[in-house]
Amino acid sequence: MIADRVTQEHEANKTLFRVVHEVAVRHAGRPFHEVLPILQGSLPLVPGLDEPEVRRIAEQISVGRDPSGL
Repeated sequence: MIADRVTQEHEANKTLFRVVHEVAVRHAGRPFHEVLPILQGSLPLVPGLDEPEVRRIAEQISVGRDPSGL
């Protein structure tokens, strides 16, 4: 059912943003090579979230930003 799929996608996105926010709060400003494995190990499987996007998020966190928007 379409509504179920939309609900699942919405919940997956909320989880993704929460995880990114938590990693950003705890590890903002740390070197990229430290942030990337922490982020990779914390992220849930989300369709469409590819390695370049994860690296971009880690770069943002390493310079002290919170790309989650929370």
